[in-house]
Amino acid sequence: MENRKFLATEPVGKLLLKLALPTVAAQLINMLYNIVDRIYIGHIPGDGALALTGVGVCMPIILIVSAFAALVSNGGAPRASIFMGQQNMEKAEKTLSNCFVTQIIVSVILTVFLLLFNRPLLMMFGASENTISYAVDYMNIYAAGTIFVQLTLGMNAFITAQGFAKTAMLSVIIGAVCNIVLDPVFIFTLGMGVKGAAIATVISQAVSTVWVVSFLVGKKTQLKIRKRYFRIEKNILLPSLSLGLATFIMQASESVINVCYNASLQNYGGDIAVGAMTILSSVMQFAMLPLQGLGQGAQPIISYNYGAGNRDRVKAAYFSLLKASLLFSCLLWLLVELFPSAFASMFTSDEALKAFTAPALRLYMAATFLFGIQIACQMTFTSIGNAKSSIIVAVMRKFVLLMPLILILPLIFRGNQTMAVYLAEPVADTLAVTFTGVLFFIQFRKVLSSMDKGDKRI
Repeated sequence: MENRKFLATEPVGKLLLKLALPTVAAQLINMLYNIVDRIYIGHIPGDGALALTGVGVCMPIILIVSAFAALVSNGGAPRASIFMGQQNMEKAEKTLSNCFVTQIIVSVILTVFLLLFNRPLLMMFGASENTISYAVDYMNIYAAGTIFVQLTLGMNAFITAQGFAKTAMLSVIIGAVCNIVLDPVFIFTLGMGVKGAAIATVISQAVSTVWVVSFLVGKKTQLKIRKRYFRIEKNILLPSLSLGLATFIMQASESVINVCYNASLQNYGGDIAVGAMTILSSVMQFAMLPLQGLGQGAQPIISYNYGAGNRDRVKAAYFSLLKASLLFSCLLWLLVELFPSAFASMFTSDEALKAFTAPALRLYMAATFLFGIQIACQMTFTSIGNAKSSIIVAVMRKFVLLMPLILILPLIFRGNQTMAVYLAEPVADTLAVTFTGVLFFIQFRKVLSSMDKGDKRI
């Protein structure tokens, strides 16, 4: 346990840099799983544009699978860190082991459900008769690898939570490199197209899973997966699920939002508008995933010191996270606004789709520079175990603001209803960040005050 004490002693700025660089790199690399698939698929001769749209329709289901991994791990990992800060290793390891078993159970249920019902789901999520065959081909294979997605994403959070950021990064790099190498082999060399992309992804995730689980049962980890803790305890699992619910809502709601976007865009703009949305959501990942990586780097620092009662380090870690997040979100926003065509060209060689996507991308990401505030506040809520506030800000942005705006704005701006659908994103983001900032200011002051008084923290 001694070598985890650096979370309480090293300078916060230096420590955040040390932990966040690998987690940001891991998120960027992890993004390559889907991004590389789409880049290769979008450049398939002849069918590239339709194949890209078909795989884009799979995104809501892929997001739901990832969201279930987050439900378990993004609540369990911060709680394990807090227990470590309190020197309670038994509860920390019970949390890890309970979450491991739960993710296996969830994986089996999801796999059966997706194999049985993926076609009607894909049609509901915006597939057309032109694109459904590509979507089904991809999803049938991806669904069979659900357990690898669950365990790789879920268990890797517990590696990061201990401060082993470089090891967590390697977990992702191993799978991503496999995916980058295997994609062109299966898609082009073996002529398997969309099916080949899915096979490459599943194999790559399986390799990552072996690496992650091997580490968590090995000698280097502080927290071990232990068979004696496999029996699920309600007082261990339920608080973890409660805390992870905010991240689950945030990610699962992306699926619902994708359905709303695809349905509206299919109605107002057809397949080309849905295809553009695939590219827009891919570029948005360039913003969201590295920001989440920054938050994951800060999480062990905030959680450990919150559990240990180190008020000043909790406060310092939050402000360091906020500055770093704002710097990144502003930089990416500037690049997208200046070079939208370059981003669109990464995903398609179809000139009509590129020409349509560039102005839509500028509009869609017009408020991205504010995301640094949103993510820093939301990740800090999770890191200190404030499930209620985390859930509130997640629900506010997606369900209260964005979803209604997707439906309402095209009715107001009838001159260009397709672009009005894309406009919903920056409008919702601006309102959501304002709400989150106010709520965080109020709640964080209360947290710091309670730490001064020495109140119980978990």
